[in-house]
Amino acid sequence: MVHPAKGIFISCDIPMAQFIINYNNSLPQSQKFILHILDDSHLFVSSNVDGMIRSAIQEFRDKITYEKPT
Repeated sequence: MVHPAKGIFISCDIPMAQFIINYNNSLPQSQKFILHILDDSHLFVSSNVDGMIRSAIQEFRDKITYEKPT
């Protein structure tokens, strides 16, 4: 049986896909957003979480970015 779902197709490199999958796994079951993992670098997620994923990625990048002191 086919179950249609509205969502967003994400194409990214493997480390970013792993980050998104780990972020999804850290959430409670009611907030999980990955509908299907297509392969190592392609995900299908709920359509209402694009902002949440973008902010989580930006937060992660801010944590790992080094700025040389002046």
